[in-house]
Amino acid sequence: MSLQVVSAVSNSSLLQPGFSLLNFGGHVFFFGQKGWPKRSCPTGVFLLDIKQNELKMKPAAFSKDSCYLPPLRYPALCTLRDNAEFDECQYIIHGGKTPNNDLSDKIYVLSLVSKNSKKIMFQCVEKDLGGDVPEARYGHTINVVHSRGKSMSVIFGGRSYTPLAQRTTEKWNSVVDCLPSVFLVDFEFGCCTSYVLPELQDGLSFHVSVARNDTIYILGGHSLQNNTRSPSLYRLKVDLPLGSPAVTCTILPGGISVSSAIVTQTGDTEFVLVGGYQSDNQKRLACNTIVLEDNKIEIVERVSPDWTPDIKHCRMWFGCDMGKGSVLLGIPGATKQLISDANYFYILRCKGAEEDKEEEPAAQICSQTSTEDPGDSTPFEDSEEFCFSAEANSFDVDDTDTYNEDDEEDESETGYWITCCASCNIDINTWVPFYSTELNKPAMILCSSGAGHWVHAQCMDLSETMLLRLSEANIKYFCNEHVDLNKGLQTPKKVVHLKKQPMKPLGKKKTMKLSTPMKKSFLRRLFE
Repeated sequence: MSLQVVSAVSNSSLLQPGFSLLNFGGHVFFFGQKGWPKRSCPTGVFLLDIKQNELKMKPAAFSKDSCYLPPLRYPALCTLRDNAEFDECQYIIHGGKTPNNDLSDKIYVLSLVSKNSKKIMFQCVEKDLGGDVPEARYGHTINVVHSRGKSMSVIFGGRSYTPLAQRTTEKWNSVVDCLPSVFLVDFEFGCCTSYVLPELQDGLSFHVSVARNDTIYILGGHSLQNNTRSPSLYRLKVDLPLGSPAVTCTILPGGISVSSAIVTQTGDTEFVLVGGYQSDNQKRLACNTIVLEDNKIEIVERVSPDWTPDIKHCRMWFGCDMGKGSVLLGIPGATKQLISDANYFYILRCKGAEEDKEEEPAAQICSQTSTEDPGDSTPFEDSEEFCFSAEANSFDVDDTDTYNEDDEEDESETGYWITCCASCNIDINTWVPFYSTELNKPAMILCSSGAGHWVHAQCMDLSETMLLRLSEANIKYFCNEHVDLNKGLQTPKKVVHLKKQPMKPLGKKKTMKLSTPMKKSFLRRLFE
């Protein structure tokens, strides 16, 4: 086992706890940034390139028929292969946290559609599920099992927020262990079925699961309820006959009390377990070899690498499987670097140079190596691991197309995240899509007052029907602050006065002449 230092990492501010790496044919892609994506990469998915100890990022695009994929932190991921003879695969993404710290219960399938030197295209499809749909969660695992020519996904573990009926003001955002139920998901029909097994008594999160054929082995994990790391080793066996599936669980001896451990495959049936925690404030520096055979698992201790003093003395560390027997490890470097979120990275190679060759994986690994943000329920939550699951190769990436965060426009003052009016409540850290046409940025409309300025449609209280009508029709729009002013400045419309036709006289009026005696008589009667 050899340890190599990655001396320079660019754009490290995007690499926050909880992100994931996806490996498509040896090419590594970043997914799951902490904030909402910016205009430079609206999908939030980047191609990563580690070359000469420097990390570069190239934005990836989604096809037009893709659904919206929010940046999810701490999700459960696994690969889904249609044919083991080909290297093409899809990624199943379930659960995780959105930038607003909302938990997702959706499940997505991400596929690589095309890749060339200039453009990378993905397709993302959201799967509709029915039946016993798993609740929104994070820190769990998902695996694919194969039995009798059928395939199903298995979801287990994780954490979720306290139910609304049980929340208090002091602990409104507190998290709890999910119930220890096993969920089978049939992607062909979109059906979910939950199983309660007597052997699984406590909820687990940030555990390790390794699947081979119809069997899943669950190792370690942390329980919030008991604040313990389970020493048990569970074997889940899934049988998929023509009728209802059957799930059985067996508790095996020889488990390891560890959480947030990392597993990497070094051979057809051999794996290496490294990293993790054996207590809240104590790292586990020992390494183990795991050998899987038919209905049998063997775990033995192996020689650990020569850890550097920085790794030995740091309070926490993080990392994940990079594939092909390599693990990416990191330690915080806030005390030694000017950038507070900067970290030191290492590549741990568990195979020798003569063994480092292309192999078709015969088993599937899913380890949750990312813990919670600081300030949550237990001290263990401060360990903040990243999720890495791909090998760092040197790719043919054009330097001109790589992502440079310094080129990103400051969207807190300009762009979509401006303060458009006095009552504007659009914030980049808390915004969620409001209209069906929105993806990763708020809808805006141009006010035609003066030189013109942009305002958020949501702040103007525009309905979706009105917004679509204004965008399709060639109509000038004035925001709420300028609509009255615009009316006052408008030139009054010319009023057409109707000409009145003079009325024709009915005829010459006849007057009656009174004699003098009659006038006197009339006046006397008037004043009597």
